[in-house]
Amino acid sequence: MSWQNRLSCLLTHELPFNLDLLPPHACLVGGAVRDALLNRQRDYLDLDFVVPQLAVETAREIAKTCHAGFVILDQQRQIARIVFTDATVDFALQEGETVESDLHRRDFTINAIAYNPHTSELIDPLNGLKDLEQGILRMVSQSNLEDDPLRLLRAYRQAAQLHLTIEPTTRSTIALLAPLLSQVAAERVQTELGYLLSHPQGTYWLIEAWKDGILQPWLKNITSEKVQLLTQIEPSAQALQKHFNRQFDRNQDLILAKLTCLVSGDSQVAELELMDLKYSRAEIRTVTTALKYLPELQQTPHLMSLREQYFFFLHCGKVFPIIAILAMAHGVEQKSLFPIIKRYLDPSDPVAHPQCLVTGNDLMRDLNLNPSPLIGQLLTEIQIAQIEQKIGTVDEALNFAQDLANSRQDKF
Repeated sequence: MSWQNRLSCLLTHELPFNLDLLPPHACLVGGAVRDALLNRQRDYLDLDFVVPQLAVETAREIAKTCHAGFVILDQQRQIARIVFTDATVDFALQEGETVESDLHRRDFTINAIAYNPHTSELIDPLNGLKDLEQGILRMVSQSNLEDDPLRLLRAYRQAAQLHLTIEPTTRSTIALLAPLLSQVAAERVQTELGYLLSHPQGTYWLIEAWKDGILQPWLKNITSEKVQLLTQIEPSAQALQKHFNRQFDRNQDLILAKLTCLVSGDSQVAELELMDLKYSRAEIRTVTTALKYLPELQQTPHLMSLREQYFFFLHCGKVFPIIAILAMAHGVEQKSLFPIIKRYLDPSDPVAHPQCLVTGNDLMRDLNLNPSPLIGQLLTEIQIAQIEQKIGTVDEALNFAQDLANSRQDKF
């Protein structure tokens, strides 16, 4: 199918409103044009139009006609959004006197292509179509990258997503401007990192970004060893997945395992790095837990006592799969990991998933104890005695706890 037909089909069959509602000089721009030219399907339709005048008024009128949602994104720059059930459509005021001048303000040539649906004209003043055909990501200008330094990191994300190579002059310019990324809002940087961490080609481009100094403004503790470790994350996860029947096939685990490779090996420093990047408390807790307890799986895990395994699982919780992936990535042999992994994957395993014979209320009632830290200490010792097969019934657990409670508290 020709590019003309692809763009025509997009606006004829997928546009969520009647084409007649568009002003005659409205042009589709940006990613939708690029993806249509690449014959790349989107799960969710996201369209951007530029108009020479009355952008907000145009969007408001279409939204009213179609009974769709409407929001002004930027009053000063005249950008508004129409929200449909399965699509969003943005309208922006054209920057400059012509659509060509607007396109010259964009980041890369492949994103500086416009299409007028009324005239079926492809407007490509920077030869973006040629770059698309050759698989090249080329900047429009250095000043455009300086205007929004997030574009520096976005280059690597788009190279990964679109299977492109970054043109040499563009790449050297990005490396030169890398320090400017420190000026970008943390949330925006985190979003771009998220794309790279989750994409199959993202690891390669994360490494290339590190080589060009793009990651260092936010992740100052990256080393060549850490970056190289990234290449082992997915193979390690695949090996565990194959052996354990796909139990480790969780994309979020892979993303957080890779993120752990990018931050400092010191959990406290890593926590500060992730806080600066505005990661959630849950994500920070996952990464720091992985960093704290990874060394235990790197040091002969098959020789851990039952007591040591109990506390290891207690501290790791649901972070264990990530720690196992990281341990393999660090070179720990599969055979030494398999016994402890089997425990984790068995919901009835008493070491990884202990079920205490008694509760704290049982102890306070039957042993006449008051609420205190002693209760938690007794429950822990009961669980360990249970997994060591020293006790196996409720009565044995209570007798065991009574003996411990009668001894001095400082023994716990």
